[in-house]
Amino acid sequence: MGIVNTDIKQKTIQEEVSLTGVGLHTGKNVTLTFKSAPANSGLSFKRIDLEGEPVIEANAHYVTNTQRGTCLEKNGVIIQTSEHVLAALVGMDIDNAVIELNASEPPIMDGSSKFFVKALEKAGIVELDAFREEFVVTDIVSYTDEESGSEILVMPAKEYQITTMVDFGTKVLGTQNATLNHISDFKKDISNSRTFSFLHEIEMLLENGLIKGGDLNNAIVYVDKPLSPKTMDKLRVAFKKDNIAVKPNGILDNLTLHYPNEAARHKLLDVLGDLALVGTRIRGKVIANKPGHFVNTQFAKKLSKLIKNERRNNVPNIDLNQPPLMDVTQIMAMLPHRQPFLLIDKVFELTDNYVTASKNVTMNEEFFKGHFPGAPVMPGVLIVEAMAQTGGILVLNTVPDPENYLTFFMKMDNVKFKQKVMPGDTLIFKCSLITPIRRGICHMQGYAYANGKLCAEAELMAQITKVK
Repeated sequence: MGIVNTDIKQKTIQEEVSLTGVGLHTGKNVTLTFKSAPANSGLSFKRIDLEGEPVIEANAHYVTNTQRGTCLEKNGVIIQTSEHVLAALVGMDIDNAVIELNASEPPIMDGSSKFFVKALEKAGIVELDAFREEFVVTDIVSYTDEESGSEILVMPAKEYQITTMVDFGTKVLGTQNATLNHISDFKKDISNSRTFSFLHEIEMLLENGLIKGGDLNNAIVYVDKPLSPKTMDKLRVAFKKDNIAVKPNGILDNLTLHYPNEAARHKLLDVLGDLALVGTRIRGKVIANKPGHFVNTQFAKKLSKLIKNERRNNVPNIDLNQPPLMDVTQIMAMLPHRQPFLLIDKVFELTDNYVTASKNVTMNEEFFKGHFPGAPVMPGVLIVEAMAQTGGILVLNTVPDPENYLTFFMKMDNVKFKQKVMPGDTLIFKCSLITPIRRGICHMQGYAYANGKLCAEAELMAQITKVK
């Protein structure tokens, strides 16, 4: 497993765009507006009908209810049935966006993601000055719900893929499969697949005052039991229809399937939307057997936790015994720093997006004379300085005459220290671009590792200036 910085630019929408409809369960009119968002902000919902216009990030840890859709809650503020909107954003390859709502639930539209996709196309999609991160799957990760028998797993693959297998044990629906091999096929193959339900579920929902916004245009209803006259009357009233009948394929009338396996395709749509709550793009193949919002979101929570740990413990896989890309003499030809303030010894990797370097920490370091006598510990600020020097290699590599430049700190954010660094340790540094280098300004995420563990991290910005 590992987190990698790709050479793919993050994306958002160009212009805001709105849709109006009714919430499936609330029956309330609602307006949804997609708005652009800056790089690295991800996907989030904003309730503009509430005081302070609170924001709820699309985060698996905010999931509170999955009975009739995936519901998020943060500080008492709720977003219901988030999955169709999120599926549209991921399916259209959008990384950052704000979804404004004037109610708790997005409009159901036709029960699919089709209208959200159309709105996003109308808004236009643009690249941002930041690279996308991906969670690269190298081992199988799985989650099983013992009660339902549902299982979902992800295995290594060259790109994000999803397969769903649906089996409800009913003749009317049977066993169905659906596969999305390329995200770019989402609009064509998956986006217009509508939500579905069984007749016995519809009756229960009606009795509990739900699906107030439902009609035969936004939900496929599979009839898995005989329709009694009493049930027929209830459905006529609920769906505002003079007549209700069952088609030969076991579906309530006034609706034609888009695909024979539309149920499996919609389950795939739900998986894509629910796994958007992971917050990081996945490079791997997801296989979901009898998926549902509960198992999907539990799996999303598991992946989120795994990714968080990977990000912190993603020690660069370099062989310290192999000849480096740059030794200390070559580093001094690029960096202006000298003893006792040159804090990196070797560079092992150097690309357009990231750099890795190392430092052997010995008792001969000048700072150990006073930090601390009898208990030598490397100062945290010098670990951060070493990170910055590592990043200096990255930015100076963009100019033909690095010896004529100096590197200056501009800011440090989110600095954290996790482990002590002492004599005898070997520090490994990795700095990755957060945004592309512009005008000699390097905005990067830096990590420092010692003894196979993360010891420090920081978001850094530095600028190179030509010596006059």
